[in-house]
Amino acid sequence: MYNVTYNEILERMLSRVSDKFDKREGSVIFDTHSPTALELEILYVELNTLIAEAYGDTASREFLIKRCKERGITPYEATHAVLKGEFTPPNIDVTGKRFNIGSINFIVTEKITDGEYQVQCETPGIVGNQQMGTMIPIDYIEGLETAELTEILIPGEDEEETEDLRTRYFDSFNERAFGGNVHDYLEKTNAIPGVGITKVTRVWNGDIRPADMIPNEIVDEWYRGIINTLNPTVKAWLEIVYSVAAAKKLTVGGTVLLTILNSEYGIPTDELIQTVQTTIDPEQNAGEGYGIAPIGHIVTVKKADAVIIDIKTNITFDVGYGWNNLQSYIDEAIQTYLLQLRKSWTDNPYLVVRVSQIETRILSIPGIVDIWNTQINGKSDNLTLGKYEVPVYGSTSA
Repeated sequence: MYNVTYNEILERMLSRVSDKFDKREGSVIFDTHSPTALELEILYVELNTLIAEAYGDTASREFLIKRCKERGITPYEATHAVLKGEFTPPNIDVTGKRFNIGSINFIVTEKITDGEYQVQCETPGIVGNQQMGTMIPIDYIEGLETAELTEILIPGEDEEETEDLRTRYFDSFNERAFGGNVHDYLEKTNAIPGVGITKVTRVWNGDIRPADMIPNEIVDEWYRGIINTLNPTVKAWLEIVYSVAAAKKLTVGGTVLLTILNSEYGIPTDELIQTVQTTIDPEQNAGEGYGIAPIGHIVTVKKADAVIIDIKTNITFDVGYGWNNLQSYIDEAIQTYLLQLRKSWTDNPYLVVRVSQIETRILSIPGIVDIWNTQINGKSDNLTLGKYEVPVYGSTSA
């Protein structure tokens, strides 16, 4: 805003001094005005910086965080990856024991089943997602034979990027998260460690007619004839279901479906699904408001459905190139494309895997001259996925 230079300031200052005085460089007047003009130039630079830091679209991270606090927004902190560790012999107890792979340390937090434990990376961030294989115990563990990290249960996440924080800041002006509306569910669910993106479906069992839930005479006769013959636990459950149905208390209102991908935009594990379910609306207290969801909202958390994408195509290679030395680049190009689709999944009613996009990305690889007759899962057409389906790379053959 203030693009004022030292020379401009000095010229303005000297113009206010009478011409009967010597104002040439080296004169007393010039030498006394020159340092002041220099300091004023620095002041204008600082003023420009102050103005830039005062606005959300130009603020640096430090001052953007201060602006975000005014909206009740704070950067998402880095989270610790949770992985599955497999230990032998299966009956060994390693809870609380520490291990490492290279320079990364891990601690065993919880038993899953005999020989399998949840292992948390002590270093927060995505670095915990990149360590697989044999672990070395930090302290001697009597009887331990092997220790392996085999699977990522809840991916670790790095601290929120500045531009992602800036986007959330501006989004807060456009949509208000309140009382279990869609934006509220998106904001609260995506903030859970390990969750990447979420698709919210309201009244997701709305295809059920409330009138069909009311027991008719035939159902009533069946109920009364069987109720006293049942196991006590089954009897108690059926009595509750029948009574609320007969009293017309069953409803499809207040049902919410959250379909998620993990923070690496992959299919989440059952452990992550359970963590999100418990955080949002614990199953044992469904609809009672003991989670983040408002009272009366029955929330179901599910993972997106993976559709394996297998590509078959014909490729003409340049001289000196072939399938053997370019396959990894072809795999990477298609994986990148499918990752981009998964990242946009929450904003689209359905995803389309396009033949033209696959061919364009393969053709951009140095050493590939031409490509034709590309098929997705055995067909030459684009592949349109369902509402809750996302593409996951399988293989490519030529």
